Amino acid sequence: MPVEIATIFNVNEAAVLFDQYRVFYGKPSDLDAAKRFLSKRMTHQQSVILLARNDAGACVGFSQLYPTFSSVSMRKKFILNDLFVLPEARGAGVATALLEYAKRVAREYGALALTLSTAVDNATARQLYQANGWELEQDYVSYDFSL
Repeated sequence: MPVEIATIFNVNEAAVLFDQYRVFYGKPSDLDAAKRFLSKRMTHQQSVILLARNDAGACVGFSQLYPTFSSVSMRKKFILNDLFVLPEARGAGVATALLEYAKRVAREYGALALTLSTAVDNATARQLYQANGWELEQDYVSYDFSL
């Protein structure tokens, strides 16, 4: 499964998947806003967007990595914030290919680790992550403060 790092020239393809990802999480479709959001992330080098393509070259999945840092280790980390595969491409190894490529990218950037969060009730995603070597965090509890 070919996976690549998206460039600004891929923003339209990436935005279609990103928009569908947001719809999956209950947000209204807004393709123009999706394009603007991803364009800003790319232009300002604030994220790394991965695109998976099928044999015909069509984009069938994407992931977005956000860089952050660990103060204790004084090293870069990446947050794998988004992972989405078109429904018709699920079960074909697209998500696994994106996860493997994310690991490769993080290593190439010299990152200490990749981290991600998913909904407690998203059993499919949790099984995918665990099957691909991701470990459930046992040492820390996460809190959010909505503004």
